Amino acid sequence: MSDAIRLLDIRESALSSDEVLAAVADPTAGGTALFIGTVRNHDQDKPVDRLSYEAHPDALEHLRKVAQRVCDDPAVTALAAVHRTGDLVIGDAAVIVAVAAAHRDVAFAACRRLIDDLKAEVPIWKHQSFSDGGSEWVGAH
Repeated sequence: MSDAIRLLDIRESALSSDEVLAAVADPTAGGTALFIGTVRNHDQDKPVDRLSYEAHPDALEHLRKVAQRVCDDPAVTALAAVHRTGDLVIGDAAVIVAVAAAHRDVAFAACRRLIDDLKAEVPIWKHQSFSDGGSEWVGAH
């Protein structure tokens, strides 16, 4: 595993942007990009009341592979990613990722790649509950 990978976790407890930022803090970094994905109150024009995330038992290993690919760029100084599981309410942080690099353009691009690849490849599924009583699973890879 790359030394640049400072924090990877999938957990039921609340996420902290301070924890993620502290994990990627590095005196060689000139830029840090942070993304926080939060639970919104709607999806496709339908009101959402709450949601729940479930992760495959191998999800953390998939997250490691994604993180390692991002860190294959030697300009990436530090990386962190945490994702929630369990029941969340509107406004909760569901995922937080951050990348530090010598320059902002690398940090922005790597952070974007990290969240996009995490969402596309890590087997974490979202179950949305709508105000009308309906529900749906999202992200089932």
